[in-house]
Amino acid sequence: MEFKINRETFLDGIQKTLGIVEKKTTIPILNNVLLKADGNKIKITATDREIILISDYEAEVIEKGEITVSAKKIYEMIREIQGDSIHFVLKNNILKISAQRAIYKIPGLPAEDFPSIADDHDVLLHKIEGSVIKDLINKTSFAMATDETRKNLNGVLLEEGMDGVNHLLRMVATDGHRLALARSLTPGHFFKVGKGIIIPRKGLMEIKKIIDENEEVKIGLHKNMFVMQTKNTVLKISLVDADYPDYKKVIPTEKGISVTLEKEYFVHALRRMSVVSSERYGGVILSFSKGKLTLNSTNLDVGEATEEIDIEYDGEAIDSGFNVNYLIDAISVVNKDNILFEVGMGLKPSMIKQDEDDSYLCIIMPLKI
Repeated sequence: MEFKINRETFLDGIQKTLGIVEKKTTIPILNNVLLKADGNKIKITATDREIILISDYEAEVIEKGEITVSAKKIYEMIREIQGDSIHFVLKNNILKISAQRAIYKIPGLPAEDFPSIADDHDVLLHKIEGSVIKDLINKTSFAMATDETRKNLNGVLLEEGMDGVNHLLRMVATDGHRLALARSLTPGHFFKVGKGIIIPRKGLMEIKKIIDENEEVKIGLHKNMFVMQTKNTVLKISLVDADYPDYKKVIPTEKGISVTLEKEYFVHALRRMSVVSSERYGGVILSFSKGKLTLNSTNLDVGEATEEIDIEYDGEAIDSGFNVNYLIDAISVVNKDNILFEVGMGLKPSMIKQDEDDSYLCIIMPLKI
């Protein structure tokens, strides 16, 4: 195998694989990427058996061939090497990488030992704006569970449906303490997901990394895998085989007090409260009274923070406690100037929405105060 390729192009291709290759594995070849030169292209493939990434790039192929090498090491080599073009030559499973006067040699493992990756050319894919997928992920991923034993919550639920003539995509995430829901209308035909699919956390983060929000992407389903195609890359993610809880039961039907707040000012006030939080305690008490909202966070180990905000409120005085970071997460992703904060009475859940927009909501359970 021998080929030449633009350094930045190859570096970008390898960088995309770093989150996928297994760092701790009993199968050494899963630390590697498969490099295949053929025609006028170099194909870079990585997998951890649950996620598959395949990227194609233009290259000057002098002799076709294939090899697997350490993803981490070849990335570090290409990152440090200088020059616009890189020359690769494979002999006896040793890959020589040269640019200008620098030469690296890296041992590889035979391509035959790499897990078999099928090229599925018959997958039905549907076009969608990259910005739509990225926005849905941004507005929900923070609420995913981090507990690996709760497999069905360790990812997001993706649902589709109709809203008039438009297709509706809905993404939901919950960890049991909070729930985030985002929706987007997409014109035209779309893929069917039945009762919904669960995309795992690791796969979701890889989707977010490779999406260009200024370009269209293609998405679809194939053999219990979510498939996404960008300009140079195909990403396949094994779906979580489990049932997602009925999140609709969590959405409050009883409306609490409703207050409109300026997003940026409220987020910064909450961040000032979070300064005195710790791993052991990260609570903030919100006290609503006529024309005023008082924020207070007290931590015996760190200190105390208090701040007042002028608000339009004329109801009864109410105190409610929340995890300050949950509030910051929920409000930071809003892309409107104002938020609507519906505070539940007692220990009932509260809800954060975008002002005059039903495309996003986050439900947060209160803390006992």
